[in-house]
Amino acid sequence: MLFPASVALVIATPWGWPLAGEPEPVRLFAPPPERWLSGHRGVDLPAVSGQEVLAAGEGVVTVARRVAGRGVVTVAHANGLRTTYLPVDATVTEGQRVRTGEVLGTVGGPDGHCPATCLHWGLLSGDLYLDPLHLMGLGQVRLLPLAGDHAAIRPGGGPADRRP
Repeated sequence: MLFPASVALVIATPWGWPLAGEPEPVRLFAPPPERWLSGHRGVDLPAVSGQEVLAAGEGVVTVARRVAGRGVVTVAHANGLRTTYLPVDATVTEGQRVRTGEVLGTVGGPDGHCPATCLHWGLLSGDLYLDPLHLMGLGQVRLLPLAGDHAAIRPGGGPADRRP
């Protein structure tokens, strides 16, 4: 069985949760069947406003600002992956190096994304959104289609997916 190179790099890199402890996701990764359709391109972790947000892995902060009215932090990792965190009131600056577990900022107030305050945590490899729970050895396993067979990708989710 062949796996994308990013999967091997995920396994080889030490990762940590972006919030203290091991939070139980309130909404799981649910990619859309087509890139332009709506979906949930990350996981939502229960949080409280002002709670510290931690870097899931070592890297360089590439975004630490408000985007579309929300505080966003993005960290680029040496293995080509990027992790995203929102809403976050950043205490880091763009270009700053961070270590796994280093504070990036604090969770902002409710912004309508979740019924209650949450941290949306995303993972990208290039333009491809991945399930960030894979960084923790968790998440739904999904085989990628053969090149060009994008119709084979279907939205995921699971019991913690709280959508109506």
